[in-house]
Amino acid sequence: MTPKTELKLAYWLVAIFFVVGVVSYAAVPAKAPEEPVRIMFEVSAGNVLFTHKTHTSGAGYGIDCFSCHHHPDGDEFALRACGECHNLPEDGSAPEICLECHYPEDFDIEMVPTRGDACHGQCAGCHEDYGAGPAKDACNSCHVK
Repeated sequence: MTPKTELKLAYWLVAIFFVVGVVSYAAVPAKAPEEPVRIMFEVSAGNVLFTHKTHTSGAGYGIDCFSCHHHPDGDEFALRACGECHNLPEDGSAPEICLECHYPEDFDIEMVPTRGDACHGQCAGCHEDYGAGPAKDACNSCHVK
């Protein structure tokens, strides 16, 4: 190869690497959002799509995270997802995560709602307060097949 051909090859390689670098940088987001943007609750009655932005932004309902999420005493930023507490083992024992805040002797498995009951109580009640539905017995306003 002549020096001129080698120089052309070097320029082409630099250009290709530059393009690959730019595309790779643009294709991968710099930082993932701190909260899930949307959550799909997959349930037998029909999936429910939950959008955080609608619920937390001022243009939406403007509610704070603590209106829905539990958090351990002394750590207000360690929010718990619904399924962490409201997904109880079938043997009736207290999940380890519950015992981080509750004493075993004070834990009554009968008093802890299932995830579905907790969501129905929390979500439906709040939506009714805001007049945003779901209307009573209108399951399809949230649940879709």
